[in-house]
Amino acid sequence: MRKYKQVKRKEVVFDLNEWKSIEEKAASVSLKTGTYIKRMALDGHITYYNMKEASTVVNALRIIGGNINQIARKANETGNIYANDIEKLQEEYSSICHMLNQFLSTLPSIAA
Repeated sequence: MRKYKQVKRKEVVFDLNEWKSIEEKAASVSLKTGTYIKRMALDGHITYYNMKEASTVVNALRIIGGNINQIARKANETGNIYANDIEKLQEEYSSICHMLNQFLSTLPSIAA
């Protein structure tokens, strides 16, 4: 029995104009041409989100992640945790959820 999954290969021929169009479309969604062709054949569409604008959200997530680690470390060392630490985390969590919702609602997508 084969160790690897079984595959089926097919050769598809494109003229130069068709291939150029495929390369441009693949580049517009940051995919290799083979991956683009496979996804289009299987799914019929590709949705691409430009996440370069997400730096504000990513930085906020790093901050709350750091705060969670500090509070967890303190709780493990002392055996208890303060209510104001929990409240602070809840406020930061709500703020980040609001920020994420705003960001995702305005996120431009490219449908290929």
